[in-house]
Amino acid sequence: MAFNIRTAGLDLMTAILAAIICLLVIYTVRHYLFTLNRLFGRQRQPYLDIEQATWPAVVVCVAAHNEERVIADALNALLEVDYPRDKLIIMPVNDRSTDGTRAIIDRIAAAHPGRFTLFHRDSGRPGKAAALRDATARIAAEIIIVFDADYLPARGLIKQLVAPFFDPEVGAIMGRVVPLNAGANLLTRLLDLERAGGYQVDQAARMNLGLVPQYGGTVGGVRRCALEEIGGWNSDMLAEDTDVTFRLLQHGWKTVYQNRSECYEEVPEVWPVRIRQISRWSRGHNQVMGRNLMQLLKNPRISLRERADGVLLLCVFIMPPLLVIGWSITIIQFFMTSHQWLFGWLVLSGMVAYGAFGTNAAFFEMAAATYLDGNRNRIRLLPLNIFGFLVSLVAISCAAFSQCMDALRKRELVWHKTERFRLTPAAPAPELPLPSDSGLPGLAAEVS
Repeated sequence: MAFNIRTAGLDLMTAILAAIICLLVIYTVRHYLFTLNRLFGRQRQPYLDIEQATWPAVVVCVAAHNEERVIADALNALLEVDYPRDKLIIMPVNDRSTDGTRAIIDRIAAAHPGRFTLFHRDSGRPGKAAALRDATARIAAEIIIVFDADYLPARGLIKQLVAPFFDPEVGAIMGRVVPLNAGANLLTRLLDLERAGGYQVDQAARMNLGLVPQYGGTVGGVRRCALEEIGGWNSDMLAEDTDVTFRLLQHGWKTVYQNRSECYEEVPEVWPVRIRQISRWSRGHNQVMGRNLMQLLKNPRISLRERADGVLLLCVFIMPPLLVIGWSITIIQFFMTSHQWLFGWLVLSGMVAYGAFGTNAAFFEMAAATYLDGNRNRIRLLPLNIFGFLVSLVAISCAAFSQCMDALRKRELVWHKTERFRLTPAAPAPELPLPSDSGLPGLAAEVS
């Protein structure tokens, strides 16, 4: 009996490990496919050339909770954007701030009468989604653009974000996020590489291939009637942006990504803040996965390739803990099958091979992004991202375990804001260097 139990345990671990390796291979192929598409494929930027139009009324919501260090920069930058003044209302969504955020907002609004609709929220459910839900109830405009308080838009950004909404099928739009403080230290430089890979390659390739670009919660916007159709912002969601992306998808609305529509953010400058940020992203993303995965798989209105990409996008934050489980099973099997040394060696070699080719796939994305941006010196930092990868692996795995424990104990997920580091006013966005997206030298980017 003991032998049978041991054999059954080994068989179960082998089956789990095989499933994990299969998923890892799928994600590896996905990374390479996206990178090759961006380097050599057909590039789609169908709405970028719209410069003259009868522009609709727009409300720009600036989500703010204790943002006294950065809110003035964001509001002043929005006052300078190239959009008809009579069609643009700036709405700072001040959510229960206890610092000087409210006073700064009121002072800037008083200096520019008619440009602002103030929304100061002193009570209610905490969190960005809940604050946006309350603010949206006061908005009459059809287009809602959302920024976080640390973001600085370039002068032409609002028009670029609004242009896709002339297509009646578009429910949401997402622009590219570029770190403003990339030169602060090693961490910010590594995050700059990571952001470049995620937007310049990953998001742009999903747009090119007709898959599922993701609305990222800032530097983007939603159509109000589409938002109302899906029931508005879910106030209990940590990742309200991912939640909106998939609910729009399941109701037949498209999300558009515009790679040249750039906005500038402040990334974490110390590791503890970075760990808390990615842990929150992980918990919020997994929360959305739990609510949307089965509906997505069963929805006949969505094409097969969109469903496949949507499932992979929803499950992306469960891959780090699965990788940890895979390595653990590999080590256990290696020692438990010492009498079958060839099997244990093959299993261990398989995981080592993934470590080489799978991790390299993500690094290949980042290298391609630096090449497309025309800033190739950043590639020298690529090997150091192994450390960032390991930190993220541990942080996301710990967050997933903690989230499972919270679910068993029926604890509610709590939203935490990211700490800011800006000490002096940022340079105006138009003065910042703009990464190129013209593609490779000698290759014409096709627009459709």
